[in-house]
Amino acid sequence: MRKLPLLALLFCSPAAFSQVAEIGVHGGVSRLSGKEIGQLNTGEQLSLDDGWRLGFRLTLNNSRFFGHEFFYAYNRSQLVYPDFKQGMAIHQGGYNFLVYALPEGSPVRPFVTGGGHFSNFVPPGSSAAQGGGDTNFGFNYGGGIKVRVSPIFLIRFDVRQYQTGKPFDLPGADGRLRQLEVSAGFSLAL
Repeated sequence: MRKLPLLALLFCSPAAFSQVAEIGVHGGVSRLSGKEIGQLNTGEQLSLDDGWRLGFRLTLNNSRFFGHEFFYAYNRSQLVYPDFKQGMAIHQGGYNFLVYALPEGSPVRPFVTGGGHFSNFVPPGSSAAQGGGDTNFGFNYGGGIKVRVSPIFLIRFDVRQYQTGKPFDLPGADGRLRQLEVSAGFSLAL
């Protein structure tokens, strides 16, 4: 009978609210700039259009103020030809380092983040599962806030800037493709 109060004390302690690992889903918008990706043989300009994204994140918080995040996201965009648009996908995956403003266990945790990623641009009619697409590597940075809504659930809001080389090695492509992510998510804290 003495074990029951000990277990209750353990589950009500601040340690029960600590964030050791989180796994969650997120969704939001993907706004592109520097979106002109090159020219067709006819000299007409191709570009990408804004879209939406869905993904998941796995975060491992190994310290009171630091964490490591692994992510994947599916972005839906459009390839813009001179006379029409056609849907295409951008698959992203990567790693980010997180620095929190408040220690582990806080109910609200603002953070900044930065890291590296890949973007696989899959043109209309191709499949990433069958080796289609053009993969480019880049870096990203941003910030956000995590809010604990129960002992095991939290919501999060992120704003990130991704910078990647332009896909498909088309003539006339110069500069970097910049993608702004604005997203919200729901996570399970383990």
